[in-house]
Amino acid sequence: MQKILSYILTPIFFIAFGACLLFFHPIQWLGLKLFGYNGLKKTVSILNWCLMRSTNILGTTYTFSNSYEIPTGKPLVIVTNHQSMYDIPPIIWHMRKYHPKFVSKKELGKGIPSVSFNLVHGGSVLIDRNDGKGALLEIAKLGSYIEKHNRSAVIFPEGTRSRDGHPKPFKPMGLKMLLKKAPSALIIPVSINNSWKLVRYGKFPMGLGASVSFKVHEPIENVGDAELIIQQTEAAVNSGINSFK
Repeated sequence: MQKILSYILTPIFFIAFGACLLFFHPIQWLGLKLFGYNGLKKTVSILNWCLMRSTNILGTTYTFSNSYEIPTGKPLVIVTNHQSMYDIPPIIWHMRKYHPKFVSKKELGKGIPSVSFNLVHGGSVLIDRNDGKGALLEIAKLGSYIEKHNRSAVIFPEGTRSRDGHPKPFKPMGLKMLLKKAPSALIIPVSINNSWKLVRYGKFPMGLGASVSFKVHEPIENVGDAELIIQQTEAAVNSGINSFK
């Protein structure tokens, strides 16, 4: 019965989601042209709030738990597991005061209203997964960028999304590069649960009633030992993933 209902609600959701992207694309452009980075950033934050609200059509709910005081005048490396594309709007919205930037695949850099524009003009980097050396160079640029501007880099070290919520082992090279290029950054582990349920049936129909949760763990200082930091970060992220318990 739930899957039958999802066939009815999914087209409505896609219309709402797509309308948000189309509506905010020219507004992003205008914000950037008139007010520079700050204009673009504020527009992107509101866009992602609207994208979250569009998933409410599917019965999706969100909780974002953070009991730590995270400084705004310091670069951050936000490290999290990855379950679906719907991980991203809540991170952008709830972490908006930290100016989150992403390591994204290059295919997302063109053709997607609002999304491609922000990735190209907002400070994120686009990588070719088939070009390991080039990808590391782009990640290095992002590390230098957040170090200079006291912003945050969001990285999904699993390298690909988990289809069932179970975490995949970290691929550490990108994270190591960020730690090297942003030596003063604070590492923020985040665990995501149940985002995968939005796409449990694949691209169509959407899953209904997902209770998506984000848990921010205790920040980790960059003490210079990348191996130790990555081990601690992966353990913290995995500790908050329900399917791993």
